[in-house]
Amino acid sequence: MPAYHPDDNAFNPARFDSLKALRTRPVDVQRVIDHMLGPAPAAARIDPERIGFFGFSRGGYTGLVLAGARPDIRQLRMVCQDPTGAGCERIPAAMVPPGEAVSDPRIRAFVIADPLASVFPVASALSRVEAPIQLWASQYGGDGVSPADVAAIGNRLPVRPEVHDVARAGHFAFLSVCPAAFAQAQPEICADPAGFDRAAFHAELNRQVAAFLRRELERPARR
Repeated sequence: MPAYHPDDNAFNPARFDSLKALRTRPVDVQRVIDHMLGPAPAAARIDPERIGFFGFSRGGYTGLVLAGARPDIRQLRMVCQDPTGAGCERIPAAMVPPGEAVSDPRIRAFVIADPLASVFPVASALSRVEAPIQLWASQYGGDGVSPADVAAIGNRLPVRPEVHDVARAGHFAFLSVCPAAFAQAQPEICADPAGFDRAAFHAELNRQVAAFLRRELERPARR
């Protein structure tokens, strides 16, 4: 059975894009780790000292929270004509979901791709993040992700991340190459700017991500 976030998935239209997911996504990941290190049949084959994370878009936001970042959800913006969200109005205070950020020190390295970054507007929001991070940023952004906000994350993290800026890429370039039928039905997700080769990019992305996680997770854990 596929795993997904109950408060943020396309299989449940009533909860798709729920702001509540900004609180529950990190908790969902914690529960998965609890299960995989506990009752899961594969638990004996998992090294609890070598847990890594990859997250894209809202998944990138989720990773930053799990790493110790404290989001200010009041900074979120409403949907408008600006695909990066930078020119849109902030959400009403009444829409901010209750709860606190939840981190997980069991995750020792993070790959964060085009995260929802506007909710970390100041350096203090990231001051608790100590784990190594590989940060990927598209040139054009989109789906509410601003390239300027992602760049600011890289500058505000207390430990300098390994940064990869992806030229000529839009936000959805981090999704794998679309099958033909899906590409025809969802061109906004599957079409790339002229001169960008998504297949070639993913070959390089996979190589860099694997090298980063292998390197960082082989280091002795800090006590």
